[in-house]
Amino acid sequence: MTDQQACVRYLVDDVQSAADFYTVHFGFTVHTRAGAAFADVVRGPLRLLLSGPASSGARATPPDSLAPGRNRIHLVVDDLDAEVTRLRAAGVPFASEVVSGPGGRQVLVTDPAGNLVEVFQPAG
Repeated sequence: MTDQQACVRYLVDDVQSAADFYTVHFGFTVHTRAGAAFADVVRGPLRLLLSGPASSGARATPPDSLAPGRNRIHLVVDDLDAEVTRLRAAGVPFASEVVSGPGGRQVLVTDPAGNLVEVFQPAG
């Protein structure tokens, strides 16, 4: 095994829209772009692989497992209320209201392909 960043693959309908979503709204930077088939974006130790319908990652996935599930990336923020305000103003679609629990507060948003992103503020 090699020592590298943590990678998560999201299957997306439109690679450009997905890359724009993560760079504009969450501060990722584009690492690699392979036309309409694939791009990867990076934020800290997370490398998010955005695989379009023509990518090998999408083609290797069984068709009955293409629906977005409950899995998601988890992004930690200092001020959830400020992030919610910023994301709403930018027109980002929300999949939940803010919920609180013993570990903190969170809200779910969706990327252009319907993949979930959890925006989380740890408890005090």
